[in-house]
Amino acid sequence: MITRNRRTFILQAAGLCAALATTGSAFAAPAAVDESDATAKSLGYRVKASSVDAGKFPKYQAGQRCANCRFYTGAAGEAAGPCPMFPGKAVAADGWCNVYAQRA
Repeated sequence: MITRNRRTFILQAAGLCAALATTGSAFAAPAAVDESDATAKSLGYRVKASSVDAGKFPKYQAGQRCANCRFYTGAAGEAAGPCPMFPGKAVAADGWCNVYAQRA
């Protein structure tokens, strides 16, 4: 009886450790998009919308930023959040890219 309880305990402890190990990575914040990233360069992404070169990106208008773009899915008030243009990464709420579309 003692052997069976010990085996059960070891198996359950191993399962718990595995579950905790995978859960920890699920709660980790996604990496921020770097302006030097290939996708970021192709989309003209800037961490600060105020640093967008309006001559190079004539579509840009003052007041446009990721936080008020229809593609941005971050929570209101957060500094960064997800965007489908950069899967698995977070864009700055104050950022901008050439795919910007005003939220309805």
